[in-house]
Amino acid sequence: MNHKETSSYASFNNEGAVFMGAKRSTNGCKVGIFGVSYDGTTSFRPGTRFGPSAIREVSNGLETFCPQLNLDLENLTFADLGSLEISYGAPEPVISSVKQATKKLLNQGLNPLILGGEHSISSGAVAAVAENHPDLILLQLDAHADLRQEWLKSRYNHACTMSRCLEVLPSKQIFQLAIRSGTREEFKELKEKKRLISHRHGKPATGLKEALTPHLGKPIYLTLDLDWFDPSVMPGTGTPEPGGYLWEDFAAVIDVLKKHNLVAADVVELSPQLDSSGISSILAAKVTRSLLMLLSKSN
Repeated sequence: MNHKETSSYASFNNEGAVFMGAKRSTNGCKVGIFGVSYDGTTSFRPGTRFGPSAIREVSNGLETFCPQLNLDLENLTFADLGSLEISYGAPEPVISSVKQATKKLLNQGLNPLILGGEHSISSGAVAAVAENHPDLILLQLDAHADLRQEWLKSRYNHACTMSRCLEVLPSKQIFQLAIRSGTREEFKELKEKKRLISHRHGKPATGLKEALTPHLGKPIYLTLDLDWFDPSVMPGTGTPEPGGYLWEDFAAVIDVLKKHNLVAADVVELSPQLDSSGISSILAAKVTRSLLMLLSKSN
């Protein structure tokens, strides 16, 4: 029988691996991790339900020390609550469960770090964090704009995530970094609303720095769809898009964010079975490590 941590708000299955030596107990922790093994609205290649487990399983192959941030996970306390128990099928109940699970972590004074799963889950977490932080800023790293109002007869499809996040974000402040794919209408909205932030390959994240400087100290939620990376280094994702970014580009983003107040994050859209080499899972785990460290030092 599975061992579960239960509450009136959320239930977690905490069998299996943890992320890089995380505790199961949240006592004394600053960050709480949980997985959402869901891919019910994937429209091209499924498999993101296996993402959270894959990230955990490969994470112990990484060093605990990050020279970029000069931090070591061995000196930080963080909890991995396991995978959220969800009802498979329609996305709405899943998103609601994600919101309740995120609220549970926030009520315990934890900064949430969510491992997906597909991108549709993010609006639930953003809704919960925005209730605690009405001035929350949302930063999206993604190949796709995800601004459709409906896709495949669902308003909660993964292609509609940013539109659903806007509905629950009081500040309406979203920065979408280096989006490279979308409809004509989506790009028109990106430009008219001045949400699209440019980034040059291999260069400092100057555009992001300039966009966030007026918001220094405000809480930030980062949602990272792993297809933001180039398929050459991230083949294990459901909707790969050529022309993406490398680790050095993500490191440039971290250089900016380490001066700001990251209060929550998610890492989504890893489909590990699409990459027999395992490098996609390792990249996702290293991304998670950096975000975990930033969340551990935030306000």
